[in-house]
Amino acid sequence: MAAGGALLTLAAASGDPTWVPGITEPIKDVTMAFPTIGVVGARPVEEGAAVTRGQVVIVLDKRLEELDADRKRLAADLIKNELERLQSLASRNAISVSREELDRKQAEHEIARVEHELAIEVVRRRQIVAPVDGYVARFFKDVGEKCEEQQPVVRIVDVRRCDFVANIEPALGRRLKLGQTVALEIDAGATHVKIAGSIRYISPIVDAASGLLRIKAVFDNPDPELRPGVAGRMLVE
Repeated sequence: MAAGGALLTLAAASGDPTWVPGITEPIKDVTMAFPTIGVVGARPVEEGAAVTRGQVVIVLDKRLEELDADRKRLAADLIKNELERLQSLASRNAISVSREELDRKQAEHEIARVEHELAIEVVRRRQIVAPVDGYVARFFKDVGEKCEEQQPVVRIVDVRRCDFVANIEPALGRRLKLGQTVALEIDAGATHVKIAGSIRYISPIVDAASGLLRIKAVFDNPDPELRPGVAGRMLVE
C-alpha cells in the first residue's frame, strides 16, 4: 500500500497522466417513506420496473380515509347549498336574514371546505409517487405488511446520469477544474466501457483521516448500458 501511494504521489508531482480508481453511483437515488403508519395495500409496479415522475408506486390501505373524505365532501356541499339558498332569499328580500346569520353560515362553509381538503390530503399521503423518472430499485415492504412512520418502503433511482466518485491525492486535484472533460473507463463485466465525463464536484476540503480529496465526474448513461455501483477509473492528465 505504501509503495502504491508513493508511486501515485510521484506521478502527481511529475504531472504525468494518472489513472485513479473510483466507483459509480446514480445522481438521483431516492429512498422514500410514508409520513404515517399503515398497512401496504398495493404495489402497482414491480421491482425493477421503469416509472415516470408522478406515477404511483406503493399505496397504504386507505378505504377508511377515502370514506371520511367522501363524508366531509358531502357535508361541505350541504352547507354550501344552505348558504347559497340564504344568500338568494336575502337578495330577493324573501325572508329576513341578518348579516350575522349569513356570516356564520359562510364561516361554517369555509370550515367544512377546509376539513374536506384536509381529508383529501390524508388520503394523498397514503400513497407514494415517483419523484423522478427512473427505476424501482427495491421495495422494502410487501403487500399486507405494516409500515411505521418514516420507515423506508421503496427506493427509486435514475441511472441515465451517473457520477464517477473518487478520492484522490490533493496534488492531482489541482489539475482538475469544474466542467473539465475527463476520460473514464467503467467496468462492464469482462470489458471496460470508455466514456467521457465532466467534473461537477471538487471537495473544498481534504479528508483529515485519509488525506484525500473527494471528486465527482458526471457522465451520461442513456441506454442504460452501465449499472451504477460498479468500479472504474478516471484519467487525470
